[in-house]
Amino acid sequence: VQLLASGGGLVQAGGSLRLSCAAAGRTISNYAMGWFRQAPGKEREFVAGIHWNGGTYYADSVKGRFTISRDNAKNTVYLRMNSLNPDDTGVYYCALQLGKYSSRAPRDYDVWGQGTQVTVSS
Repeated sequence: VQLLASGGGLVQAGGSLRLSCAAAGRTISNYAMGWFRQAPGKEREFVAGIHWNGGTYYADSVKGRFTISRDNAKNTVYLRMNSLNPDDTGVYYCALQLGKYSSRAPRDYDVWGQGTQVTVSS
């Protein structure tokens, strides 16, 4: 399976973006998915996860602002990001976990997308 992330860009503080992660080569409906981000000089951090059944959870820093969702018919996972601030700047990665329940730990994920840059200006 391959994951292709898209939708990043440059946005002003307070703005919104929607990231997409399209999967090819395998259906993802039975698997957990996650979004992570990495800022320059920092470790990759968990942002949001979605279980195979649609259950979701978020990092405290994005709770109430970001929404993860999945469209199994399109084999795609989304991350809607509202009220962006400069601390949200980084490369955003989607990842697939060959299990049903999403984890916060990057090491638990089996397939990674290539990343998409999000830059929030103040």
